[in-house]
Amino acid sequence: MQLVFEYHDVTASDRLEEAVKEKMARLGEKYDFVHRADIFFKNENTSDDLGKICDIRLSAPGPRIFASTNADSYLSAIAETVRDLDKQLEKRKVELYH
Repeated sequence: MQLVFEYHDVTASDRLEEAVKEKMARLGEKYDFVHRADIFFKNENTSDDLGKICDIRLSAPGPRIFASTNADSYLSAIAETVRDLDKQLEKRKVELYH
């Protein structure tokens, strides 16, 4: 699976990219029909503790799959976004193969 990273108002981070690569590798093994992931990290100034945003858009057969999470840390946002994608991919897998 091809991974493309984009940063908006955030400094590029090898640590964040490694965390995403690890989680996306697991998704790629489980759902081999996904061929590309666009990962966006954004920083939003808010009055609460949130504001670390991770958006992931997947290219697979059918409509693109997208998930976004706003959390207090990028690692939390990554984990929640990947959980959301996993749920969507499971539904897509059922549609494709059943």
